[in-house]
Formats: sequence, structure tokens, C-alpha cells
Amino acid sequence: MGFLEKLRPLALLFVRCALGIIFLFHGYPKLFGQTAGYQQYFSRVGIPPYFVYVVGILELFGGGLLVAGLFTRVLGLLYTVEMIVAIWKVHSAHGIYAVRDYEFPLAVGVAAFTLATVGAGEISLDQVIFRGKSRPRPKHDD
Repeated sequence: MGFLEKLRPLALLFVRCALGIIFLFHGYPKLFGQTAGYQQYFSRVGIPPYFVYVVGILELFGGGLLVAGLFTRVLGLLYTVEMIVAIWKVHSAHGIYAVRDYEFPLAVGVAAFTLATVGAGEISLDQVIFRGKSRPRPKHDD
């Protein structure tokens, strides 16, 4: 399966772009569309209304950064936390067995967590800007 390993940079690019587009699409209306409606909804589910701006900025601008592959690990962690909160506060009203209620944020959260742990890949600004900035850890023989 070595040929699949060669496709890793492309696969990570596709995952980043797909997630970035999803978050851009979901962030834009929070900031420039139905902000008041989102604030009312956030308030109804127990989230302070000003978090619409926090989430909107994270989704809109973070989505663009994710497509570019910049600060991918940090964004992956932030999106993972966001999806955990979304599942907990919004999508789990019918319990854990109502998978249809939370399958989308679960899939997005797992993909974000994957990017947080694996990184942006070779085709990214992270690689261009931060390559060589971290030193590999020496191996210890135990």
C-alpha cells in the first residue's frame, strides 16, 4: 500500500480544503447575515449571544487559514472543541442513539482532530513557513 502513502499530502490538502470551505460557509452568515437570529438561538441553547462573533470569526477566517494550511494544528484543536460543544449543546437533545442528529458535527470534529494531530501536510503554508523551525527530538534507547 505504499502508493497510498504517496498520496498523503494530497489527502491532507483535500481534508483541509473541504473543512475550510465548510467552516467558511457556516461562519459568513454568523457575521454578515443572520447575526441576530444566531444570537437568539445561541441564547436559547444556553450559549452567551456574543459567542456568535467568536464562532463566526473562528469559522470564517479560520476556514480561510485552513484552506491555506496555516496554523492548522491550532485550528484543528479549536474546531474540535467547537464541535464537541455543538454536539453537547445543540445536537444531542434526543440522546446518543440519535446519530442522525449529530453525525455532521461528529464527522467534522473528528476530521478537525485528525488535522490537529497529523498536521497540514506538505502542501501547506505551515510547511513553507515553519519547516525547520522545530528540531527533531533525539531518540532515547531504553
